[in-house]
Amino acid sequence: SSSPDDEKPRPSMLRHLTSKIKATGPIPVAEYMREVLTNPVTGYYVRNNMLGPEGDFITSPEISQIFGELLGVWIVSEWMGAGGPRQLQLVELGPGKGSLACDVLRVFSQLRSMLGQVSVSLHLVEVSPALSRLQAHNLTGTRSQEADAEDEPVYRRGETAAGLPVSWYRRLDDVPPGFSIFLAHEFFDALPVHKFQVKTEKGWREVMVDIDPEKPDQLRFVITPSPSLADERRDHVEVCAEGGVIVQQLARRIVEHGGAALIADYGHDGTKTDTFRGFKGHQLHDVLASPGSADLTADVDFSYLRRMAGEGVACLGPVTQRTFLKNMGIDTRMQVLLRNCSDPSSRKQLISSYDMLTNPAKMGERFHFFSLLHHSRLAKPKRTEGLKLEKKSPAPLPVGGFTELSFS
Repeated sequence: SSSPDDEKPRPSMLRHLTSKIKATGPIPVAEYMREVLTNPVTGYYVRNNMLGPEGDFITSPEISQIFGELLGVWIVSEWMGAGGPRQLQLVELGPGKGSLACDVLRVFSQLRSMLGQVSVSLHLVEVSPALSRLQAHNLTGTRSQEADAEDEPVYRRGETAAGLPVSWYRRLDDVPPGFSIFLAHEFFDALPVHKFQVKTEKGWREVMVDIDPEKPDQLRFVITPSPSLADERRDHVEVCAEGGVIVQQLARRIVEHGGAALIADYGHDGTKTDTFRGFKGHQLHDVLASPGSADLTADVDFSYLRRMAGEGVACLGPVTQRTFLKNMGIDTRMQVLLRNCSDPSSRKQLISSYDMLTNPAKMGERFHFFSLLHHSRLAKPKRTEGLKLEKKSPAPLPVGGFTELSFS
């Protein structure tokens, strides 16, 4: 149950923001998001466990284990497509409660005979101390401990019941190099965005956050007086510079060390305009009200991520979550589970979770999947010389989840 205090503005965060604005002037929306979500003292992600029925939002891994299982199959498929390297780093950005990683590792254990002697390790990039403790509990039980020094790149280490090593980092930069499959589920939508809009005939202006002069304890949006953007057809655009940097990091790692990245999020392919919004108690919430008490998010612009990834990697998607999961065989998996399930309430729950994940009116078309791959993954295998009967060169292995689409 919630107390009346939950509905009051967070004076510490609001005071911090108003002091900052008084000292330096209006701040960009990106800076506002960064402070509200990840401020080391009062940030929303730093203080809260915001996931699940009693939090502010529920993610697909919490709805059904099938989701994580299919992503686990995708990872094993891409590891095989890369020739089965001897080492496999599973790197998850923003791992929530650790539910997705748990489901993926369960698939790994079920496919142990296929993975053979490969050395598997789990690497979690997480800024929230509260969530990292929850992840550690769910993934390692009591088999983890925090680093002695605060400035160590790995701030927590542990191992799963099966002995698989798990490490926690605050930044992607700190994850060691090596063949890696990167997962980012509902990670990019929480990264800070700069907002721009056409305000006058003179062009683009950046949207800023300022103190309302008539209500000093409230914030408002204002427009910068000087031009700030060009070459854009939409009348309102959001730019996630931090997301662009992270995609460039992922692309560079994939080029240099091999692997793949799978990004799943709310998003669009360069078509939407104003998507900045807040969530509190599973309801939409004013983004400027009670800063620090609600989640802030903006839809991911996959066309921007594709441009930032560059020519060094192949980009697949975005495809809708419904398309991706169906291409991964969710219907077949559901039939197996229903056939082995005699309990009516469990069957009802299975059907309900399937509907939530795939129904176009629910998560099926609101979420999209996007992937970065090493170009060698899509290269045609070399033809064997001397075979007179072979007329066509063999095709590369299809990429799970994206097999219906061509890549860019």
